[in-house]
This record gives sequence, structure tokens and C-alpha cells, in this order.
Amino acid sequence: MKNTALTHVHEALGAKMVPFAGYNMPVQYEGVNIEHETVRKGVGVFDVSHMGEFFLKGENALALIQKVTSNDASKLVPGKAQYTCMPNADGGIVDDLIIYMIAENEYMLVVNASNIEKDWNWISQHNDLNVEMENRSENWSLLAIQGPKAVEAMQSLTQVDLSTIKFYTFQITDFAGIPNVVVSATGYTGSGGFEVYVKNEDVEQLWNNVFKAGKDWGIKPIGLAARDTLRLEMGYCLYGNDIDDTTSPLEAGLGWITKFTKDFVNAEALKAQKEAGVTRKLVAFELTDRGIPRKDYEIVDTEGAVIGKVTSGTMSPSLSKGIGLGYVTVENSKVDSDIFIQIRKKQVPAKVVKLPFYKG
Repeated sequence: MKNTALTHVHEALGAKMVPFAGYNMPVQYEGVNIEHETVRKGVGVFDVSHMGEFFLKGENALALIQKVTSNDASKLVPGKAQYTCMPNADGGIVDDLIIYMIAENEYMLVVNASNIEKDWNWISQHNDLNVEMENRSENWSLLAIQGPKAVEAMQSLTQVDLSTIKFYTFQITDFAGIPNVVVSATGYTGSGGFEVYVKNEDVEQLWNNVFKAGKDWGIKPIGLAARDTLRLEMGYCLYGNDIDDTTSPLEAGLGWITKFTKDFVNAEALKAQKEAGVTRKLVAFELTDRGIPRKDYEIVDTEGAVIGKVTSGTMSPSLSKGIGLGYVTVENSKVDSDIFIQIRKKQVPAKVVKLPFYKG
């Protein structure tokens, strides 16, 4: 089991630690609901240093990225980030990721922790363009400072006006007394804030200074359990649950990051799927009765026939009701469709709803 550079800090704070993607990670400190509310209303900090960082450099770096990802990375300029995915050759998804354009011919790709080796091998296999690739995942740390108070709470740590860093843009600047920090207005919570990338040797200084700066704003450390409830309230996909090697980006509602204006791995097959129409779709649903939907619970129709299964589910701390995502047949995918979640021996009624669950 690997540790992040901050594992000892989490243990000292009394965090409950669990194995996650091969890392020893803090799942909660005070409790999921308290931590969830801290991020929705104030500011909280996640250690997500288990994520992977690949650096691609050279005159063909963009060409390689265009080949392996579904979104159009030619739209990027230095200081902009883009959400995308890497389709596999069988109609599924290798991983979803964020691409950062650092400079001309220089990019950082941030991938999911559980897929670091798989992603690296996949991109390497397609790198017949002499692109210089470097996997710095083991040397870099990442803090997600999230919540509506993040901008004002962190402003004292940098000369840059943080309010000018718009969603999916970033700056490389001095931050918390550390030079060359990537401060990015990305995140997985839907409540605003930043993701801050530093080298491992600087992350404890970053953590300490972030907590000093945020003291008057009630800043707290947040675990992965609240990260999951926060992202689910926004309807953000989690790799391994809502998307994987068997789910197409079109089935997963990721058509908006699948651009057929360029050629990429398996583009022809996905284009054909788009033209023919998918047979199942990832939908969001709310329970209209009491219950908590969980991953792999069956979804049934009004006749009791199985029409799909839950991929992510929880009791929403913000809405105080059971919410979830799941794949269902296209006929049952329209907003307001009545469906049922098989929770043990009971079929609990639910409704297909429009995302996000949490409207802010």
C-alpha cells in the first residue's frame, strides 16, 4: 500500500484511513455529512495526491493527444484545461482525464489513480510520433481546496487575483511561499475552488499554509467519502463505477466531449453508434420513497422487468433523499420516467431527473 506525502498528517489528525487505488487514503475525519456541508457552504481541503500526472512535450504532443482522446485539444491555449476521455478500441473508455496546456508543445495530463499504469501503457503504445513522455505521478502531490469561500480564504497566499482564474483555467505562480505552483480552477465538487499541484517535498508546507490562511473561514480537512457524495450530487462520473472499459462515452452522456471533427482511436465505430443510436443510457434518478440506492442494485420498470443497474448511489446530504446514477434501456431514460430500485426484497419507486441533483 502506497502512502501520499501527507499520510502521516492525516493519521495525526485522526482520519479514518482506507486502501483506495493502491494508496492509504483518508476516507473521513469528522464524518461525511459535516465534511460535505463544509465544502458546500465554506471551504475544505482534500489530499488527492494519488492522482496521476503525465507530461507530454514536443512538436507532435498535440497530435498524440488528439489521437488518444475524444475531445478537441486543438481548442486549448496555454493556461486552459479540458475534460476529455480516452476511448478504447472496443467502444469503451480507457479513462477520463483533464488535459492542461502549459505552453506550446507542452501538456500535463491528469489521470485517475487506479488507471495510472494502464493509461501510461495505452498512450505509450500510440506514441509513434516521438513525443517526449514523463510520468511524474510518484513525485507530485495534489490538494483540492474546494468550496464557495476558497477564493477569499486563499487570497493571502498569492499575488495573483484568484477571482480571475475562471473555471477550467489555471496559472503557474508562487503560492503559499512555493514557486511554480499550478493553481487550477478545476474540481470535482461543484462548489468552486482550486486544485493545486506541487512537488511532494513542498506539499506539507502547502498544507500548513493553506490551513493557516483559511483558519478564519472555518477550513477543514475533507475525506474521500464526502468527495464521493459531492461529485454524485453534481452527476460527475466516477471511473470504475459510471464509466469503464465497457461503457461508451455516448452511453455515458459524454457526447459533449466526443468530437467527430477529428480522427481519434475508435472514432469510426463511435460515430456509427451515434448515428444508429445507443440502446442504453446513463441516467440520474431520485428515490421518491425512503431508501438508499447502492452500486449494482438492479433497476426495474413498472412491470418489474430488469432494465439496468445502479452505478453510483447515496443518501444525498444536501437533499436528504436517495440519489443515484445508473444505466437503463433508452425507452426508460427520459426525464420524469418512473423506475424502481431493487433494494433487498423491496422495489423502491424513483424518478429519472435532470442533472445536477444539487442546484446550489
